Amino acid sequence: MRFNFKLDPKMNIHFIAIGGSAMHNLALALHERGDTLITGSDDAIFEPSKTRLRMAGLLPQSEGWFVEKINNNIDAVIIGMHAKKENPELIRAQKLGLNIFSYPEFLFESSKAKTRVVIGGSHGKTSTTSMLLHSLRLSNLDVDFMVGAQLDGYNTMVRLSNDSEWAVFEGDEYLSSPIDLRPKFHLYRANVAILTGIAWDHINVFPTIDDYRLAFEGFLKSMEPGGTLIYNEDDKDLEKIVIEDNSPIRKIPYHMPKYRIQNGRWIWITPQGDLPLSFIGKHNLSNAEGARWLAQEMGVQAEDFYDALTSFKGAKSRLEVLKSGTKRIIHLDFAHAPSKVRATVEAYCETYIDEVTIGLLELHTFSSLNSEFISGYKDSLDGLDKAIVFFDPKSVAHKNLPELKKDEVQSAFGSEILVLTSIDEMQKTLYNLPEKCNLLIMSSGDLGGFDIRAYAENCLC
Repeated sequence: MRFNFKLDPKMNIHFIAIGGSAMHNLALALHERGDTLITGSDDAIFEPSKTRLRMAGLLPQSEGWFVEKINNNIDAVIIGMHAKKENPELIRAQKLGLNIFSYPEFLFESSKAKTRVVIGGSHGKTSTTSMLLHSLRLSNLDVDFMVGAQLDGYNTMVRLSNDSEWAVFEGDEYLSSPIDLRPKFHLYRANVAILTGIAWDHINVFPTIDDYRLAFEGFLKSMEPGGTLIYNEDDKDLEKIVIEDNSPIRKIPYHMPKYRIQNGRWIWITPQGDLPLSFIGKHNLSNAEGARWLAQEMGVQAEDFYDALTSFKGAKSRLEVLKSGTKRIIHLDFAHAPSKVRATVEAYCETYIDEVTIGLLELHTFSSLNSEFISGYKDSLDGLDKAIVFFDPKSVAHKNLPELKKDEVQSAFGSEILVLTSIDEMQKTLYNLPEKCNLLIMSSGDLGGFDIRAYAENCLC
């Protein structure tokens, strides 16, 4: 059941699983409009969601699910992936016939009168979206958006309005909700889109590479007829999918542009001249080229995009510099899937080719802790002077996976690595690194509770 949805004043919207990263940002964005009443529930809320919700007056008084919160005065219920289909609040909402939306459904309903720009791909989504938004902001182009990381200068990762012509959404291929198993990015029905690449991931949802490819094939078919797809032609697997697709859309390929590295600084060789960058890596340069094409589709001239990129510092946890000094530079990156790890390590080693490089990778996701998938990491840490892999056996057990052994991990990576399974071991290792070295931390988790930002702040660099 759906109504002709519009962000009308004085709507009552309830969030089931309000504490999620994306969910709490959407709640904050709607609350900031000042004309929407927001309520929510969750059985576990962690930082930074907890503090941000508390400061906005949206933090539930108690953790848990409360059916009494669900009544006929609610105009819309938004359900997050953290909830289960047996959730008592969800069941109550279904019985009352309330309008129930997944997160991407709600974004679409809120933006269906706008031109929707969707950034998809197995990797590079957040960086590409961040670069695009940065250029649009400096070009004074007002847009709605959803991005997967906190950006400097933005209060929330989501903005929804009644008057913006454009909506820019980071498009995730993961499932939409417990009761809607479609990939999220299918639901946006993009008018303009980019695909940065494809590399098998999320094996709990896509058991085979063919299953994973189907999600991207379906995305092309979900685009509005007459729309525009920009795609990374350097990715041959993606190129094959695009070529074989017969959707009535315009298709524009792009390539990784020319560059050089000078004194550890990446320089983009553009038609307008050399462009010094504040980020590193061929994968990020490829993302920037894709973002340039998107910006052009939205009316931003190439020279204006290049000018904007000179001040782009990167998204949080995307090769983010935590600490820099004469002895040591510490970077933090969200890399977790094999293709992301491989690209990040390659960028790091190419940048600091004449310096000692040490990398620590946390295996945290369902896929990375699965013995059937882990072979995909073979040689992904090659090039580092010292490679460390950490995983918490408790995370393996929590995900109901078979026991993962150190020697399995060692064998899967196919190169000399140090495998650690305790926080104490990891902490001791990090505090005993060579005095002069560069450290790359790669994790989509929390390193077993180890505060890497505090470590970096206290580290003698």
